[in-house]
Amino acid sequence: MSGRRGRLAPGERPPAPDPLPIPVVDNHCHLDIARDDEPAAPVADALAAAAAVGVDRVVQIGCDLEAVRWTERVLDEGHPGLLGGVALHPNEIPRLVATGELDDAFAEVERVAAHPRVRVVGETGLDYFRTGPEGVPAQQEAFRRHIDLAKRTGLALQIHDRDAHDDVLRILREEGPPERTVLHCFSGDVPMARAAVELGLMLSFAGTVTFSSAQGLRDALAVTPLEHLLVETDAPYLTPHPWRGASNASYLVPLTVRAMAGTLSVDVPTLCTALSRNSERVYGRWENAS
Repeated sequence: MSGRRGRLAPGERPPAPDPLPIPVVDNHCHLDIARDDEPAAPVADALAAAAAVGVDRVVQIGCDLEAVRWTERVLDEGHPGLLGGVALHPNEIPRLVATGELDDAFAEVERVAAHPRVRVVGETGLDYFRTGPEGVPAQQEAFRRHIDLAKRTGLALQIHDRDAHDDVLRILREEGPPERTVLHCFSGDVPMARAAVELGLMLSFAGTVTFSSAQGLRDALAVTPLEHLLVETDAPYLTPHPWRGASNASYLVPLTVRAMAGTLSVDVPTLCTALSRNSERVYGRWENAS
């Protein structure tokens, strides 16, 4: 598996892959974010492009106040293939604490979480890559608050975990994970995958699983039961091979699904069926569900 990016002209988007035989869900993307000075695609166009290749349902994640409000507005537009999630990203937490805005920001998240098409509290969690030790206590406390919000509202929880595997699992054990909890963009190893499954968590794999350097991640995928699997883009980031480095979008999910099927030694229709069922078990049904 080469790590090289496919050849694209400046501003050109990767071509659409072959459609999947059974529709699946992109369970985590950021339709409001653009990369490399490229404009974000209109939401209706992005959803149509995804549906054309068998990605007919999408979860939009807003994880700062501007994105939370944007997510609420786009859900009000009535796109039948779209559900939402809202939270305060762990990297936002130290800044909000420093300015005294955390409580007001969390209240706004809780308000938007009552929207009928918001089905997720997330992405929340811990990120020790960009936040130094001084920010860790605030991140951990905010993570606990989001866990409580998911439990009180009956929503699923999506967790961001970067360089914080042990603390994420520890806090989940201490608080008790919500019934439907997702490790978004899973980045752990085989022992962590097994520990997550024991806790009843869902593991969501992104385009990183297609990277040549990610054998450890593929090993973790290989030991994860089908009933614990989801797929995502984290668009516009983490574009799968061979387009690594280009802007990602939901229509590229089939590349990740086919790579996952190869690692799991299952046929693509079987994996698609599992991914679709798992997604609706976690988030409920979309109006245009197949």
